[in-house]
Amino acid sequence: MHWYEDDDLWVGFADVMFPPSRAEEAERLTATSPLLEVSDGTKVLDLACGPATHVVALARRGADVTGVDLSPAMLERAREACESADVAAKLIQADMLEYTESGAYDLIINMYTSFGYFTDAGDNLTVLRNAFTSLAPGGTLLIDVLGKEVLAGWVGRPKVVDVDGGTVFMRDTILDDWTRLKTDWTLVRGGEARQASIVSYLYSAAELKALFETAGFTRVECFGDFDGSPYDNHARRLIVRGVRAV
Repeated sequence: MHWYEDDDLWVGFADVMFPPSRAEEAERLTATSPLLEVSDGTKVLDLACGPATHVVALARRGADVTGVDLSPAMLERAREACESADVAAKLIQADMLEYTESGAYDLIINMYTSFGYFTDAGDNLTVLRNAFTSLAPGGTLLIDVLGKEVLAGWVGRPKVVDVDGGTVFMRDTILDDWTRLKTDWTLVRGGEARQASIVSYLYSAAELKALFETAGFTRVECFGDFDGSPYDNHARRLIVRGVRAV
């Protein structure tokens, strides 16, 4: 079983992956970011939607949102979040390596480094090609990751995060000549320790931009934050946007 198929991981470390601050940030970004602008009826796919953090925020802006995730536990949390927020959204359990819905969406988003789960670069290209197929002509794909250039500024420094009733210790390790990133997590709570490791593929801006173009996207751009700022030495994230040509 691959790490991302382990529902115990998603449930056990949900407090670290999806703190309340992320939902607050999603509400702010969908209201202000030029990269996440939608209007009534915009058909949006949140690929690897998790507990519906952006599904809820975009639905509140009037978008017609579909969330796709492999994890049954995360989709259950997504349903609860949508019900609590009183928004309607379509939630689908599916593997991003296989999911397509030809020409169905105006915007596809993939947030919080949910791209690069597959250590085979060809599989990651397949995800982009599936997204290309699922976009309507003129539609946009937006992927948000930690680029190599941003990661290089702080990787290797252990991090400690307090969660409800416990503490999580995190350590990052670069593998295979900056090809992959391994993150080891240890959750200490109630006198017990739980460990998990996540391994994902790493991309520079140039590498991910080229991958978009290989998948068929045009007008590919890189940004350093959701305000549309350039991807430079001040960048906080690597956000890549590409268009399926009309």
